[in-house]
Amino acid sequence: MFETILVPTDGSRYASKAEDVAIELAKKLNARIVAVHVIDEKLIYPYSVLEEEGNKILKNVREKGETEGVNVDEILIVGNPLHDMDKIAKKSHADTIVIGTHGKSGLEKLLMGSVAESTIKSTDIPVLLVKDK
Repeated sequence: MFETILVPTDGSRYASKAEDVAIELAKKLNARIVAVHVIDEKLIYPYSVLEEEGNKILKNVREKGETEGVNVDEILIVGNPLHDMDKIAKKSHADTIVIGTHGKSGLEKLLMGSVAESTIKSTDIPVLLVKDK
């Protein structure tokens, strides 16, 4: 258990904290990280702009992992962050998910982030919620 840690990231400060916790956990457990950035299929920005942003976010996670001696695989996909985390976890063979409690997307994030909440409800593997404090 805890050989592959999935860390969804949107580049927010909450996600950054979750990335740090996931990397520290992976380092202690000799696990690997799978960093995933989901380009929301509902966004209307040009794909190339969203792809570039996603690649920068994932590169940042990879570089943080390399600094700590942790292997980080990157997944950039188009999908629905609210509904696809369980599928992504299964396809990446993750046995735990480390996710920030909030993300970038506005009013939905007043309470617990909707992606974090949806992930907890939809997956059957352990989920570690990380607060930004």
